Amino acid sequence: MTKIDLETKIIDKNDRIAAQNRELLKQNNVCMINLLASPGSGKTSTIIATINALKDACKIAVIEGDIAGDVDSVTIKALGVDAVQINTRGSCHLEADMIAQALDVLDLDKLDLIIVENVGNLVCTTDFDLGEDAKVVILSVPEGDDKPIKYPGIFRESQAIIVNKIDTLSMFDFDYDKFASVVDDLNAQAPIFKIAATKGDGIENWIDWLKNKLKKQ
Repeated sequence: MTKIDLETKIIDKNDRIAAQNRELLKQNNVCMINLLASPGSGKTSTIIATINALKDACKIAVIEGDIAGDVDSVTIKALGVDAVQINTRGSCHLEADMIAQALDVLDLDKLDLIIVENVGNLVCTTDFDLGEDAKVVILSVPEGDDKPIKYPGIFRESQAIIVNKIDTLSMFDFDYDKFASVVDDLNAQAPIFKIAATKGDGIENWIDWLKNKLKKQ
């Protein structure tokens, strides 16, 4: 009996398209960041804070991934930034072919940075390479400090980690030192940025990290 591993075939196809995406971005000197988080963590507010901090230094576009709706892309476009909406219609993650279609819409010659807001999910978003230069995971304080224990994969695979809503730390049972210790065991190379995106607090170190990624393009 011949067995066909459909999951392996799907991942292999995705990885081939991701490699094509990565090469296309490299040819155009565009950096792409894949932003991962659970719903309500502050992905969009972090993107807005990032745009406000970098809008005079580089040209930015956003690819918005949602199961349905276009609320976030409308918000981004109101800032004067190009945004492409992808509705997955039930799928819990973006895939490389979806990003390839979005890249076809964008004028890559006029861009320096693309931020992908992936579907709100801490599990399967990690498994699908989009052709990005870096995965970045956001965890908000109200979600709790135990997420790296429960979802180690996403923290292990991310090149940077953002702790958002840090201004609410005293209001929740969030042990930051415990969180940082677990993250260090999983991924000692990834910097942790503590921010309050809606207020702009702590955004400077995150922006410096991004600027360094852009310099390497």
